[in-house]
Amino acid sequence: MGKLATEELKKLLSCIKRDPRVIVPPLLGYDSGVHLIGDEYLVVSTDPCIGVPEERFGWLLIHYAASDVALFGAKPAFCTINLLGPLSTKPQVLQAVMAQACSAADELNMAIVTGHTGTYNGLSKLVGTCTAYGTVAKEKLITPGNAKVGDYVLCTKPVGLEILVNFALTHKPLAQRLFGIEQTEKLAALVHMQSCVQEALQLAETGDTHAMHDATEGGLVAALNEMAEASKVGFIVEFEKMPISAEVRILQESFQLSDEQVLSMSSTGTILAAVDTQAKDRIEEILRRNGFSASFLGVFTKSKEHTLVKNKRKVPFPTVTDDPYDRILLSKV
Repeated sequence: MGKLATEELKKLLSCIKRDPRVIVPPLLGYDSGVHLIGDEYLVVSTDPCIGVPEERFGWLLIHYAASDVALFGAKPAFCTINLLGPLSTKPQVLQAVMAQACSAADELNMAIVTGHTGTYNGLSKLVGTCTAYGTVAKEKLITPGNAKVGDYVLCTKPVGLEILVNFALTHKPLAQRLFGIEQTEKLAALVHMQSCVQEALQLAETGDTHAMHDATEGGLVAALNEMAEASKVGFIVEFEKMPISAEVRILQESFQLSDEQVLSMSSTGTILAAVDTQAKDRIEEILRRNGFSASFLGVFTKSKEHTLVKNKRKVPFPTVTDDPYDRILLSKV
C-alpha cells in the first residue's frame, strides 16, 4: 500500500515531457509541482484520502493537499474535489463529507472550484482526491531541494502523531487500555494537528527557511532522506533529540516495533525543515508563540553521508522505510 518504490516511480514519470512553462515538474520527493502563471508561480498539489475516520474525512481531504501547497511557500487559495464511493454509498455520507470539506476550505479561505462525485462498481470504500493550488512570488518559492550545508534540521510536532490520533479514534477501547481514558480523549481531539498549513506559512514568512517536507508516508526516514537527496547534501541527526512521545513508546512496545520503524511512522502534519542557523531562536519563538513545538535534530552537511547518532555512536541513518501505519491501524487486537 502507498507510494510506489523509487525505481518504479522513476519509470512511471519517464514519459513526461519537459515543458519550459513548468518550473518544478513531477520529481521524487516533491509533493507539489510549480508552473508559471503571469509573473508568479502557481503551486499545485493533489492528494488522495482513504481509510481515515469518516467523521473527519472531508477535513483531512482538504488539508492533505493544502498542506503540500503551503510547504512550497504558497497560500492555498483554490481546490477541486473528487468523491468516489461504492455503489452502496448513501447520499447522506457524501453530503456529510462534502460539508466537512466546505467547512475546512472556509477555514483556510480557499474556494472550491469544481469536482466530481459518483458511486462505482469495483470500489469497496470511500475515496477522495483533492487538488489544491495557490500562487507565490518567484523569490519566495520553497522546495524540498534547497537545504543548505550548515542548516539546522527542524522538526515540528511529535513523531507518529498521525498514527496516535487515528489509533485513538478507530481503536478506542485498546487505546484507552494502553494510554488511559483521559489521554485517549486528548489524542482523539488532535485531528487538526494533521495539517501543517499554518506553521508552513509561518516558517516560509521568516525568510530563513530554505526547504520543507511533510513527514507523511514513511515518516522522518522518508522525508529526511528525500530532502537530502533533492538538495545534494548529507545530514547528521541525533536519535535522542527526536520528539518521540510516551504514547509512541507504548505502541512500540505493544506492536514490537524497532526504532527504525518508529522513525518511519507516518506523521502527516509534521514538518521537517532546513533553517538558517542564525534564525534558530527566532523560528523557535515564532512556532512556540503559535502553539507548535520545535525540535532541532541536527544539521545538513557537505558530506553526502546520512548519519544517525544513537547512544553517542554514529550509525547509518535508515535508508529504507518500514512504516507501521497499516500494522497498527488495521490491527484487530
